[in-house]
Amino acid sequence: MRAARLVATLLFLQTRGRVTVAEVAAELEVAERTARRDLEALATAGIPVYSQRGRGGGWSLVGGARTDLTGLTADEIRALFLVAGPSSTTPELRTALRKLVRALPATLRSDAEAASRAGVADGTDWSRTAVTATEPQLDAFQRAVVDGMQVRLGYAGPGKPAGERTVHPLGLASKAGVGYLVASTDHGLRIFRLSRVTSVEATGDPVVRPDDFDLATASRSLAARMEDRLHAVTVRARAEPGAEAILQRLFGGRLRSAGRIPTSGWI
Repeated sequence: MRAARLVATLLFLQTRGRVTVAEVAAELEVAERTARRDLEALATAGIPVYSQRGRGGGWSLVGGARTDLTGLTADEIRALFLVAGPSSTTPELRTALRKLVRALPATLRSDAEAASRAGVADGTDWSRTAVTATEPQLDAFQRAVVDGMQVRLGYAGPGKPAGERTVHPLGLASKAGVGYLVASTDHGLRIFRLSRVTSVEATGDPVVRPDDFDLATASRSLAARMEDRLHAVTVRARAEPGAEAILQRLFGGRLRSAGRIPTSGWI
């Protein structure tokens, strides 16, 4: 925890140039005594940080030294904010993004802010039905995955009433914009669509992870298993000429056109 705070303090220093103990304490939401100890620790560790007493004094980096501790390139920063910007609906994420913007060199700040405003995310489909778990449920899943805790899951399968089961959350996956939970169960690895979750409650028991578990590999395997259970049907149909472009967008490479019917002009 302190290591992260020291890094945050140094980033704040390089952004502001000169800071007071009170400003560091307010920025990092710690006591002034803690902020002073952190600044002194940076100086003791050999970081070119010094303090100047008196009016207009404060803590600075020697010679205005600057270190890009983020290690991010301009393209990487833009990609990060493009992804995080539309999703920054929680106060924690908005705060984190604001702090990251302040930590960036001035030349990169405007690009990051523009990228964060370049998109928007809507969690409902065209019928205004939510297509993912509610925010509290999603937060609970994220905590369970990070903390490695089992959860009691309320889940309603297709055409089935909701039931409860205890699962070992291993990761969250997204396929075509739809969220899923990958979890270990008594019957092996399973994938649960978040929009079908009715409740989630942490049990306090630790997750048991399968040996050599890899989330990307597991999610691909589970998705392939689901696709194998899908039944394909071939349909021969006709459509008005103006519908061809719409059908092409809907069906893509699955659509085959035999040309126009001479007597009606239909496809």
